[in-house]
Amino acid sequence: MGDKARARATMTSLGLDPIPGSEGALKDLDHAREAASEIGCPVLLKASAGGGGKGMRVVEKDGDLEHAFNEASLEAEKAFANPALYMEKYITRGRHIEFQILADVFGNAVHLGERECSVQRNHQKLVEESPSPVIDETTRRDLGKKVTEAVAAIGYVNAGTVEFLRDSDGKLYFMEMNTRLQVEHPVTEMVTDFDIVAEQLRIAANCPLSITQEDIELKGHAIEVRINAEDPNQAFKPDPGKITAFEPPELDSVRIDTHIRQGYTIPPFYDSLICKLIGRGKDRNTAIKTVKNALENFKIEGVKTTIPIHIEILSAGDFKKGTYDTGFIPELLAKKGQADNG
Repeated sequence: MGDKARARATMTSLGLDPIPGSEGALKDLDHAREAASEIGCPVLLKASAGGGGKGMRVVEKDGDLEHAFNEASLEAEKAFANPALYMEKYITRGRHIEFQILADVFGNAVHLGERECSVQRNHQKLVEESPSPVIDETTRRDLGKKVTEAVAAIGYVNAGTVEFLRDSDGKLYFMEMNTRLQVEHPVTEMVTDFDIVAEQLRIAANCPLSITQEDIELKGHAIEVRINAEDPNQAFKPDPGKITAFEPPELDSVRIDTHIRQGYTIPPFYDSLICKLIGRGKDRNTAIKTVKNALENFKIEGVKTTIPIHIEILSAGDFKKGTYDTGFIPELLAKKGQADNG
């Protein structure tokens, strides 16, 4: 399942519809041209061993394919020591929905509901929430059942995330599976009151799952924002350096995960994520207010961070209404640029 091209084929055989795309990894550029001709532009090239937005390129027209293929392949080789790519139809106005799962060595598997991760920049997530504003209880139950049956059928053992892309008509397509714990897992922990990491340790010790599907209930709403050492006004350019002040808010219903402290120097060699802030509320509107209030009372100095744009995101009408999609950040930045220029 860690090989995204093979995962597509596996999940297709188990009844989950993948995004239209290539059958397995692309052999070479000619194979990519053939696949693009069949699928139709725009298409998305993705690293088979990828993650974190690395080795991904959108191809809007046929003439852009060769350059995008070479760039994505090179980036995949550097990031994952594997240059293999596969291709998917690029779905515009899509929404990124993922199910958190747990599975043990005895063939038991459960899901802990879904997360919405559509607020992204450069194919990397910035804001996640659970539950999704567009997934109803029937869809959650039915799709969750398919997901857990699929991971149990392949003998998967661990925590993991099964990811889907929802098109503008509401159809959910299987995208990939992340065979690990993800950055956004605290969102799920906040709405289920369940420790996913502790359960991973139980699974690794060959213990059966401590819960059944009937034990899992989503309570309230949670939102996570990824605070990165980046400048949103410079296309999210990383901004490493020394933290001269670090004063996180101490508020009820807010969780902060970080290794940062005052005086710490952020090196330029790694991912720019420095902190996760997760807030919970009795409903979505309360969660938005909780997280926004926490961000407004969070003091980080010495480097630029994404805190200001997170406040803008939470204040935006489309986000508050829950009508956003993966094009939300580019559109927000475009409007911001027009306002600044005006």
